[in-house]
Amino acid sequence: MKSKKPENEKKASLWKPFKKKDSPLDEHPQEARGVRLISKKVSFGDDDEIRNIFSDDGIYGSAEDMQDKWGLSDKQATVKHRGRKRIVAFLVALGIFLLAIAGIFYILPRFLPDLFKGTNIELFVQPVIRYEYGDKSFRVVTKSSESIMKDPWPDAERISEVLYNEPVRFISDNKEGYCKIETLDGITGWVRSDCLTTNTSSVEPDLHKFKLVISDPSKNVMTHASNGTLITKVMMNTVIYGDISREGVYQVSLPSGETGWIGSSGVIELKPRDELQEVSSRYFVSSLLTFVNARYLSNGLTINGISINGAVYACSEINGIKMPRNMTAQSKLGQAVTLSHDAVTGDVIISDIMPGDIVFLRSPQSTPGSEAIYEEAVCTDTGTLLMISPASTTIRLRTFKAGDDITSRIITIRRVFATK
Repeated sequence: MKSKKPENEKKASLWKPFKKKDSPLDEHPQEARGVRLISKKVSFGDDDEIRNIFSDDGIYGSAEDMQDKWGLSDKQATVKHRGRKRIVAFLVALGIFLLAIAGIFYILPRFLPDLFKGTNIELFVQPVIRYEYGDKSFRVVTKSSESIMKDPWPDAERISEVLYNEPVRFISDNKEGYCKIETLDGITGWVRSDCLTTNTSSVEPDLHKFKLVISDPSKNVMTHASNGTLITKVMMNTVIYGDISREGVYQVSLPSGETGWIGSSGVIELKPRDELQEVSSRYFVSSLLTFVNARYLSNGLTINGISINGAVYACSEINGIKMPRNMTAQSKLGQAVTLSHDAVTGDVIISDIMPGDIVFLRSPQSTPGSEAIYEEAVCTDTGTLLMISPASTTIRLRTFKAGDDITSRIITIRRVFATK
């Protein structure tokens, strides 16, 4: 009868194949690692040797000098606290990272320019800022457009208009909510006080990267480059300054101190102090035709309400010709056009009036030969004029031919743009 193996021997035999085998070269592997085997006898020697194990005070295993006994330093003989060391290492690394960030974004930008000051290295050349509107009398218009009135009340005569972001000079206040201003081209009148700001940073050329001139009848300024909300509308001949250009959009500086975004179509980009170059009359006429059927407004400058002299002013400015705002001053600009007459009929030869020519007319009720200018028109094509409609409600195109009464009303014709 076979004897049964004890239960613990069975379990041991099951795990035997997975046990690590001792090296045949090492009879006592644990001893090699400094572990004494209980099974191995220890000889303590004679009584004197045993007595020397104890210290003078009779305590077994007194502290030893690790440096003298084993050649270990304090650091090597101390138990390592890994968690604490990891925290210290992390804090050191964080400190180095923060110092590097401070160096790149704060310390270097502050001190490098001083080190290279006076050199020709472009990166460290300090831009020269020349303030044009540092005088405290300057104000900037915050509305899309604002009427300039002859007197400080709403139903006074309208002299002209000022446009968004236009700098003006403040003259005096009025208790009725108006203030007296002067435009840079010399128009003096009254505007509402709440349409102006003392913040002139949006019109200082040297504070920005480029100048934008609006050439469309109007453009939207939005809060974001895409899917933004409307901040304001800007009109033709409005000048704004920008600092960022992306594909199809500009970020622009606003008189409120904030920024907005505007689409690049219908916008002329220039360097901050550059001026528009003069172009031919066909571009001038093309700009004028965008106002056909617009609402007429005496001395108005925008698509919301326009006059012929206002249209001439805006369209001349965006095409490179400096133009006064009022009709009388415009009648003195450019070259006078001399009309010829048909030898048989004596009628004016209308082909002498070319596209882009500005025509000044006397009143239909005035006596022949009167030099008082009543209205203004612009030739857009041979025998076609852009002028006020008979009802004085809109700006319309009107055709005429030799012998019409309109030719007898001509006082002078001025050619401002080259016909090329």
